[in-house]
Amino acid sequence: MTNLQQAFSPDSFRQNAHNLVDLLADYLESAQNQTLESVIPYQEPDDSLAFWQADYEQGVGNIEDFFKKTIEKSTHLHHPRYMGHQVTPPLPITAIASMLSGLLNNGMAVYEMGLVSNPLERILSELLAKKIGYDNNASGILTSGGTLANLTALLAARAAKTDVWEEGNAGRRPTEKLAVMVSEEAHYCIDRAARIIGMGSEGIIKIPTNEKRQIRTDLLEKYYNESTEKGFRVICIVGSACSTSTGSYDNLEEIATFAQKHDLWFHADGAHGGAVIFSEKYKHKVAGLDQADSVIIDWHKMLMTPALATALIFKRDEDAFKTFQQKAQYLWSNQESKDWFNSGKRTFECTKLMMSVKIYSILKAHGEQIFTDNVEYLHDLAEKFAILVKARPNFELAIEPESNIVCFRLKPSNINLNEINSAIRKQLLQEGKFYIVQTTLKENIYLRVSLMNPLTTETDLNALLDEIERIGNQISRE
Repeated sequence: MTNLQQAFSPDSFRQNAHNLVDLLADYLESAQNQTLESVIPYQEPDDSLAFWQADYEQGVGNIEDFFKKTIEKSTHLHHPRYMGHQVTPPLPITAIASMLSGLLNNGMAVYEMGLVSNPLERILSELLAKKIGYDNNASGILTSGGTLANLTALLAARAAKTDVWEEGNAGRRPTEKLAVMVSEEAHYCIDRAARIIGMGSEGIIKIPTNEKRQIRTDLLEKYYNESTEKGFRVICIVGSACSTSTGSYDNLEEIATFAQKHDLWFHADGAHGGAVIFSEKYKHKVAGLDQADSVIIDWHKMLMTPALATALIFKRDEDAFKTFQQKAQYLWSNQESKDWFNSGKRTFECTKLMMSVKIYSILKAHGEQIFTDNVEYLHDLAEKFAILVKARPNFELAIEPESNIVCFRLKPSNINLNEINSAIRKQLLQEGKFYIVQTTLKENIYLRVSLMNPLTTETDLNALLDEIERIGNQISRE
């Protein structure tokens, strides 16, 4: 048997897969019962590189040993004391589905290469469209992450409002500069997307936020008028549902009214908080979402799917096809037809992962209710955490949480608050018992948790606050 034949050996695959499943099951058990003490086995970047460089130089070795090292040295999202970035601990069934899709490796640009994933993507898009409140004219796609989805949405806005896609800048008046209106708390990828499509820094009109970090809708007319007087043509406004730094939901209904008045494309960035459409208890937070021209929702945040998997849903099906209208004779026999089953006509990606298989596996194994249960548990937990923070006199909240994101800080007397909270976060990272991050709100540093794990409890949250106080007291004495 040649090396190539051995590499494709079913027996070898079976043995390696069984071994890996055992390792991952042990990891899940130790993370959940917290016998795995380290949430993040942090190393300095150069030390981590040196470790893996040495491993590489050893050449071919035991693949199970590599799997073990990878588990040991990774951040452990399934640990209940992981409260860091907005990335879900994926459901175990999706890891099995990932193995399935990884081995089958079917693309999706054309139907023949996506015989399963294209129909599943259609079903999942229709599910979200219905939850948003769209009618049967809606359409959607899956794409690789919120950044790419937001860029695609802005390109759709440009295609709907201008002829730049076909005619380029030559088709516009020399003095006309395109612009987008966004909250100053909007995710940085909106800024990046606007620059990519040629709006430049001046074409990104950032609207101040109120004390809850929501876009000030009372200022929209003022900023719109000032921009048009400067020669900008505003084509789009973006609402956050919710913001990344604080988890605040913009008033989407008022944004929708403003967009309709000025014939603007209304895009809702619901990458994180859009998941509340699965909850009767919390979906009021996105009232007005059904009036948006486009909405994005990350399956890999509160919907327990491995990254990356983002839905981009259009209120009108035709807008999904206008974005990337072009010819590719070797892919499609009919260049102009609006085929839902040829996803390459609507996305950047040609060879796209079978991400719909992973999402669909959740529905088949657990049903839609599990999305509701997760969203509501995490939102409820954030409210409980806020109560715990307020009950301790040495802590303060930045704002009352609206989602599963909570910003707070230790507030001892006679100490620079930015310095001590930054130092606390650094020591937490190095010790690895908890994983949280920090954010800066109007030049003030706050500790920030994203409660992503449904196995996190109030006991874990109290333990976090105890640890922060311990470290704070230690730093104060030094």
